[in-house]
Amino acid sequence: MSKPLSDHDRKKQISVRGLAGVENVADLKQNFNRHLHFTLVKDRNVATRRDYYFALAHTVRDHLMGRWIRTQQHYYEKDPKRVYYISLEFYMGRALQNTMVNLALENACDEAMYQMGLDMEELEDMEEDAGLGNGGLGRLAACFLDSMASLGLAGYGYGIRYEFGIFNQKIVNGWQVEEADDWLRFGNPWEKARPEYMRPVHFYGKTEHHPDGVKWVDTQVVLALPYDTPIPGYRNNIVNTMRLWSAKAPCEFNLKDFNVGGYIQAVLDRNLAENISRVLYPNDNFFEGKELRLKQEYFVVSATLQDIIRRFKVSKFGSREIARTDFSKLPEKVAIQLNDTHPAMAIPELMRVLVDEEKLGWETAWDICVRTCAYTNHTVLPEALERWPVDLFAHLLPRHLEIVYEINRRHLERVAAKFPGDQDRLRRMSLIEEGGQKRINMAHLCIVGSHAVNGVAQIHSDILKATVFKDFYEMEPHKFQNKTNGITPRRWLVMCNPWAGRGHR
Repeated sequence: MSKPLSDHDRKKQISVRGLAGVENVADLKQNFNRHLHFTLVKDRNVATRRDYYFALAHTVRDHLMGRWIRTQQHYYEKDPKRVYYISLEFYMGRALQNTMVNLALENACDEAMYQMGLDMEELEDMEEDAGLGNGGLGRLAACFLDSMASLGLAGYGYGIRYEFGIFNQKIVNGWQVEEADDWLRFGNPWEKARPEYMRPVHFYGKTEHHPDGVKWVDTQVVLALPYDTPIPGYRNNIVNTMRLWSAKAPCEFNLKDFNVGGYIQAVLDRNLAENISRVLYPNDNFFEGKELRLKQEYFVVSATLQDIIRRFKVSKFGSREIARTDFSKLPEKVAIQLNDTHPAMAIPELMRVLVDEEKLGWETAWDICVRTCAYTNHTVLPEALERWPVDLFAHLLPRHLEIVYEINRRHLERVAAKFPGDQDRLRRMSLIEEGGQKRINMAHLCIVGSHAVNGVAQIHSDILKATVFKDFYEMEPHKFQNKTNGITPRRWLVMCNPWAGRGHR
C-alpha cells in the first residue's frame, strides 16, 4: 500500500490528472467508507485488498442505480420496440473500469483511492472476469449490449449465469493446464437477483392431442432464476439490462421418493436440475450433441420468451395500464436476435406458446414468429453447425419435435411449389436430414423461421449466399444481409488518452 502524499503533492497530482470536482472525490471517499463499514462489515484495520475492491465496486455501482431505474421507467412510459439479444455466451470481462469510464468517474475514483493510500490498478486487478464466453461469438454479444446502451436503444441481453465460465489457463512445466473458472466464489457486486421473476421450464413428458388443442404433460420442471446486470451507455445516463438465468430445482423435485425413505438422495438429485447452469461448454465453433447442451439451449430460450411475453402483455398506453392481448402487434414491439443457432429453439418455442397457450391459428402464429425473429450466422465450418438427433429431441422436447415436423412440412410444400420436380433441392433444404440417423438442421430452422439472416463480415455473408445456404438464398434472397462485426475500443482509447475522453483537443 502506497503512502499518502502531502497536501502540496496531492494538489499537484490533481492538476496533473486533470481532475474536476474535488467535492465528488470527497463524496466517493465517504461512500467508499460507508460500504466498507455497512456492506462489508470491515474497518481499515482488518480489510483486505479484495474488501477494498468490493467497497469501490459498490460505490461505483451506486451511481448506476438511479440511472438504471429511470431508464426502465422511461421504457415503460414510452413503450418502444425492444431488442432481445439471446446468446448462450456473453464475454463481458471486468465491469469496474468499464463502468467508471462510461460514467466519467475514472479520474475522481482514481484520486479518491490515491488520497486513501490505495492503488486503483491493484483494486481493478482483484475483479474476477465475467468470462461467460469462448471468444468472438460471446464478445460480439457483449459489444452489442454496450453499443445498444450507448445508442439509447431499448436492448436486453439474455443468457445463462454459468457458475463456471471459460476455463483458466496456466503453464506448468511448459505444458498448458486448465483449471475451473470459479468466478463467483467471492460474490459478484454487479448483479441483482430477481426471484420475483422466476420462471418454470419444462422437459421430457409427452403430448396429448385434444379437440381444443395440444397439451404437453407429465413434464419435469426446472426453475429459471434471473440475475440482472446493469449495462451503462457511454455518458448518456442510460443503463440497460443483461438478464442471466440460473437453474434451480423446485422444492418438490424428486421428493416423492421421501415416502420410500429416499429423502437424502432426492435432495442430492437436485444437482441434476441445477447442472443446467453449472458450466460453459468450452467451444463456440464445434458441435457437441450432448443432452445437457440441448437442455441449456432450451432452458435459456423458454425462460426468456416467458419474460418477453410477460413484458409485452403488461404495457402502458398513454395514461392507462392495460393487458395487451393482440399478438399481431408483437413484431412491432419485439425483435428477437438469435446469436448463432444456439438459441434456435426460440422459433418452435414461440410457436408452441402462440398456438398451444395463446390459441392462435398456425398461419397467424407463423407470420408473427418470422417477423419477430432474426438469425446471425457465425461460421460455415461443417463441424460447428448444429444437427440434433431426432431421438434426443423426442425424448427431451416431444412437443417441439412435432412443431419442427410441421414447420418442415409446410416449408417443403413452399419449396416444391417454387421449384416443382426438384427432389434433390427438397432433400437439401429439408430441416430434417434423413441420411443414417435422423437429425434436425438448426441452421435451416433459423433461416426458415426468421425474416433476416446475416453473416458477420461481407466475405462471410457472400459465402453463405454462394455456398452453404445457396438454396435458401435462391428461394428468399430478401432475407440475406450483412452486419460486419464491430468492436468497442472506447475503453482502450479513453484510458490511453483521457484528455480526448474529457473533450480536450
